[in-house]
Amino acid sequence: MPEPWTDQFREKLLANKDELQQRLARIEENHRRPLAQDSTERATELEDLDVVDALGNEARFELRQITAALARIEGQKYGICEACGEAIIEARLLAYPHAANCIDCATDKAPAGVPQHAAEE
Repeated sequence: MPEPWTDQFREKLLANKDELQQRLARIEENHRRPLAQDSTERATELEDLDVVDALGNEARFELRQITAALARIEGQKYGICEACGEAIIEARLLAYPHAANCIDCATDKAPAGVPQHAAEE
């Protein structure tokens, strides 16, 4: 992939990485807050923490994908499918700048009912 394109994607990936790191910091801050004394309110807070944990796990997963994509940029392998070695089309990289596989390989790799981007680890 030409250098000017990779620079654009690097900037986008770094911005996404920063946003996710800020989100994770907020999640960690929420976990440090003391729970309410009232048992009903505490139960609601614990349910909310479960949802926040799931969001945190999703953010950590995406951070790993972004870190891998940045490494591919540095290794001059960005935009090349890890599975088949073909170029990943620009539209896919615009939608998923951390994509490691072309759409065909990602579709083949995804189990039924799982979004393609979730199967790309």
